[in-house]
Amino acid sequence: MLIQGRLAGLVFLIVTIGTMLYGISKAKSKLPYVRKIAGLEAITEAVGRATEMGKAVFCTPGWADVTSGNAGAVFAALDIIGHVARMTAKYDTRLIVAVSFPNVYPLAEQTVQQAYLMEGKREKYDPDMVRFTSQEQYAYAAAVLGMIQREKVATCVFVGHFASEAVDFAEAAVAVDAIAIAGTTSTYQLPYFTAACDYTLIGEELLAAGAYISQDAARLGSVQGQDYAKLVAFGLMLLGAILKTANSNIIVDLLKK
Repeated sequence: MLIQGRLAGLVFLIVTIGTMLYGISKAKSKLPYVRKIAGLEAITEAVGRATEMGKAVFCTPGWADVTSGNAGAVFAALDIIGHVARMTAKYDTRLIVAVSFPNVYPLAEQTVQQAYLMEGKREKYDPDMVRFTSQEQYAYAAAVLGMIQREKVATCVFVGHFASEAVDFAEAAVAVDAIAIAGTTSTYQLPYFTAACDYTLIGEELLAAGAYISQDAARLGSVQGQDYAKLVAFGLMLLGAILKTANSNIIVDLLKK
């Protein structure tokens, strides 16, 4: 027996895959426009502040592994951290990156090292910049809080996947009077970051920011393709609302199939 709504879900999945493939194909000839994201634009100001104060910039790609369902958020976070590292290399600003999972550590290390190499500051790279903490949630959280407090950092960049430690990180940044830029796809933690941080990349903005920094056609095209799929969904919702007002259940009945 067909489960109610399963066919409609399959059709929309096919439509979404189709729009993503179209977006990727289109991006190969011309990269799509990505609107300015306030949190991403603020990184320049935040790193500049740390440079002027002679203090460090702290980053973390969150509490998630690249083998988990939150891998997309981790990779986007690493792209952003690489962007921050290029700025700290350019301005000779101290950088601290705290990593929670063993699989993420070499990727973060390579990202930061590559950023310094691209800026022609290979000799300024210090292996101690990238620090492994623990994959145990609260051991990781305690390590991050300790680094922020001891170093009295001027800027905090919390990007990636976070759980209940998010509110502690945000409060720690406030306690040391640091500019806090956060971004996560975890809807449960977004309210805490939005309330306590100066700038927040909300949900898909984190993924879009990572794609924008990488300038990868496939990633930018997939983001654009997902936007097309959302437009299709919005159009169906609008059409359904109009038809329902006219006492017609055509769209509702179709979605139940």
